[in-house]
Amino acid sequence: MQRICVIGGSRYFGKLLVEGAHAAGHQVTVINRGSTRPPVGVEHLVVDRDDEAALGAALGSRTFDAVVDQVCYTPVQAAIAARVFAGRTRRYVMTSTIEVYDPATAALPAVPAGTPVPEENVDPSSWLVDMDLPWQDEAYLEAHYAEGKRQAEAVLSRDGGFAFASVRSAHVLGGGVREFTGRLAHYTERVRRGEEIAVHANAQPTVFIHYRELADLLLWATTAADFTGPVNACSDGLLGVRELAAVVAAQTGREPVHRTAPAGGTASPFSTDRHYPMSNTRAKRLGFAFSAVSDWLPGAVAETVSSSATPAA
Repeated sequence: MQRICVIGGSRYFGKLLVEGAHAAGHQVTVINRGSTRPPVGVEHLVVDRDDEAALGAALGSRTFDAVVDQVCYTPVQAAIAARVFAGRTRRYVMTSTIEVYDPATAALPAVPAGTPVPEENVDPSSWLVDMDLPWQDEAYLEAHYAEGKRQAEAVLSRDGGFAFASVRSAHVLGGGVREFTGRLAHYTERVRRGEEIAVHANAQPTVFIHYRELADLLLWATTAADFTGPVNACSDGLLGVRELAAVVAAQTGREPVHRTAPAGGTASPFSTDRHYPMSNTRAKRLGFAFSAVSDWLPGAVAETVSSSATPAA
């Protein structure tokens, strides 16, 4: 049994992580602002993780074997966590994102088309941190989501008094209505209604992961592995936006209607004109076995289709 603290963990794969850790016999504490209660038997601390004094007071004398941070988006939040959890945990795992590799958001080493991006393309130990940027401004943070994650990783890798690992997640799908981004629902509804799907002329493939697989990987990274640094989390297999729409078409019996977005124009989710699909080689070498996206995507699409309340056109 391990003592595990989860910051966030109130919905989607974070909720599954909490449930899985508890079911495995671990002693779990969840920290959030009180919007959602954790399962029975899981300790619940209601506190704003951005309030350093309140967070420290809520934790009291508690210590943990590991902390999983599901909701760290800025270096300011990371610095608070580094100070508060120093001496309270031996391991800290942060949920990060594929977007740290987006070449449109930072000057990154070029990766040839067709080559999955390895973790070393973004090294948090050497990434520049700027605490004076307007991280508290919601519009700024939304526009600089990838940079916020990169700098948060950098702070925790250098300033935390614990072993630090980041899990860089691919695009997460599955769960029907639980998939709160609504991106898969976007495609299922457009295909069912015969509406156009905007795609880039040279749309690049990307990578995905099922929400249950991501929860399993986070639990593994927290309790069964001792690696440090970043690890990419994605199912096997690249998938382009047109291929995704074809899987939806097979479930709905309607052919997708594609429209080429103008250069510089807005395209649909998962359509990108930049190459940055991730490599999952490191996680495999460390012992995690991934599924193939082709194994679970049809079921995820079917779940989304069946959960839609909108009748087909």
